[in-house]
Amino acid sequence: MELTKAELTSLHEAAIHDWTRVNPAIFGTIFQSTMDEDERHAYGAHFTHEQDILKVVNPTIIRPWQDRIDKAGTLKELLEVKKALNKFRVIDPACGSGNFLYVAFRALKRLEIDLLLAIRKAYSGKKAQAVAQGSLSVQQFYGFDVIPFAVELAKVTLLLAKELALKEAQEMLGDDQGMFDLDPALPLENLNSNIVCADALLSKWPKVDVIIGNPPFVSKNNAAAEIDSERLAAVRKAMPEVSRRADYCVYFFRRAHEELPLGGRAGLVGTNTIRENESRDSGLSYIVNSGGTIVEAVSTQHWSGDAAVHVSIVNWVRGTATGKKALFSQAEDGTWSRADLTKIGPALRDGVDVSSAQPLKRNADSAVCFQGQTHGHEGFLPFGEDLEMILKDRSSRDVVHPYLIGEDLVGRKDSSPSRYILNLNHCGDLFEAMKHKSAFAHLAKQVQPDIEEAARKEHAKSGKASGPRQSHAKRWWKHWRGREEMLAAIGKLSRYIACSRVTKRPIFEFVSSEIHPSDVVQVFALEDDYSFGVLQSGLHWKWFITRCSTLEERPRYTSDTVFDSFPWPQDASEKQALAVAKAAHELRQLRRSLMMSHGWSLRDLYRASEQGGKNDLGDAQAALDECVGAAFGMSRKEQEEPLAFFLELNLSLAGAEGKNRIIVGPGLAPCVKKREKLVTSDCIVPAGLP
Repeated sequence: MELTKAELTSLHEAAIHDWTRVNPAIFGTIFQSTMDEDERHAYGAHFTHEQDILKVVNPTIIRPWQDRIDKAGTLKELLEVKKALNKFRVIDPACGSGNFLYVAFRALKRLEIDLLLAIRKAYSGKKAQAVAQGSLSVQQFYGFDVIPFAVELAKVTLLLAKELALKEAQEMLGDDQGMFDLDPALPLENLNSNIVCADALLSKWPKVDVIIGNPPFVSKNNAAAEIDSERLAAVRKAMPEVSRRADYCVYFFRRAHEELPLGGRAGLVGTNTIRENESRDSGLSYIVNSGGTIVEAVSTQHWSGDAAVHVSIVNWVRGTATGKKALFSQAEDGTWSRADLTKIGPALRDGVDVSSAQPLKRNADSAVCFQGQTHGHEGFLPFGEDLEMILKDRSSRDVVHPYLIGEDLVGRKDSSPSRYILNLNHCGDLFEAMKHKSAFAHLAKQVQPDIEEAARKEHAKSGKASGPRQSHAKRWWKHWRGREEMLAAIGKLSRYIACSRVTKRPIFEFVSSEIHPSDVVQVFALEDDYSFGVLQSGLHWKWFITRCSTLEERPRYTSDTVFDSFPWPQDASEKQALAVAKAAHELRQLRRSLMMSHGWSLRDLYRASEQGGKNDLGDAQAALDECVGAAFGMSRKEQEEPLAFFLELNLSLAGAEGKNRIIVGPGLAPCVKKREKLVTSDCIVPAGLP
């Protein structure tokens, strides 16, 4: 390598310093500082602190090797361990600055020293020297990355690890170091064939024993926007079995398992949604169903880096593993819990694993559960003078609707909408939209320019004449997601059931069908008290929080995994249905009474009930849960721990549907003869147009 005079000077100055106490995190900082925020998002590049790297390296590398060393009691066994260590190979398929490889190499070199010290203690002279021939080398470590600078930095990081490990070995072995074949500091190895600038998902991997790393943090919703379109298309073509609704890191989990030999181990960090929905199905479920055993995992934790995400960490072996499996989880307040389990399932949860629950066709086809409207631009929400002007126009007044968001539902004292939305989704073309003069003029000024600019940017980035933003530009007066089928469903009802899609508490409420729900509201096109009681029950809540996805660590209701798989009571009697409806109505009446007397919102009320101690709301909820449990035919014990009951019922109903049998789906129990008995009138109503 030819260096300029200035480069030689810089190298000399760097060599003067003592690098023995270098923290590997500095290389991650260097790497991350070379990219702006957009670039970090595009590559999902966020370096990992050493304490989190060790959550992979310890169970995947250190403990298995330490066990082998501890069990080696003879010269022959020690020789076999040493030979195996000298052949052991590790790869990080998204190595970044090389932090994982650095920590893994240093840890293995320390184990090698422990092995040499054990040899020296048990044997002397030529016997010890015979066992100790050969040394762990940096050329046993491999990595991929798509960023050229990261690749070069990772090489330097690994070579520095070698130098520091040698000094550590010399200090620990002392005068006896000469009898062992330690890896010399010079010459420096050429790692060009080890650390490669390429996309691991599109490349051939070397044969390795362990796979570790922190694949890119790119969610399924941002993949198309943040990853180069050609590269993303190539990855999807190469791995079509991975759902397009899975997070990007799932491709790495799946490829890692496919590359592992029998008995090989892997440990990867992923977004915490890898344990949920399509991400789980394409990743962890595939691993477990393809001969993998999760041996240790972190279900969820706050990320220690600067990325505002929660992560999961999964360590597994391709094959079987004896003994208890450790599952860790970090609560919102930062406290940690540990569960020692006989098995860790793909959902990374303690207790009954319901990830095998099946979607029920009756539920999915019921046209009952919807997400609210996604307007796509704040200009659809006029306020102040703009709203007043639109309302003065008789041709526009009928396209102005109260608009409910989750914060209104749980945060306002009367839960009424605080906003209004313009809805021209029924207008099939430009001329029809123009009939609503003031509303159209407002949207043309506030919305159209931004939507057309988004279309231009999409075209410039993709080079294609079509795309979602360009399609939207042709109907810019319409919402991004108008949810016409949802509006049609609730339009037939006097009220519908709603909950905030992201919520910490089981709070469902009836809402007037005059109100348009936003996309942060989950909508159930049901108006009877029996259905409300089932959804508001603590039994449904337990299914909800176990089957749902999460936003950070807050449960998020998802129709396909929660609602579509939730089994409804199959044999409820009319008496039981009426009891559920009565308890549900009484619960809502009590809530409103308490809210009015204390000046509380629904959130305030439920927070107050969590203070501890007996309270009327808790008693009313318990009464409702008991009625719903009776409708399901649950025993008292099953009501307390309903997940096993629900899973068994779900699988039974899925099997029945597979044989073309009709099951009872969402909504009013078929045993009810007089529907009007179970439809009361209380609901959230709009405050009225200004």
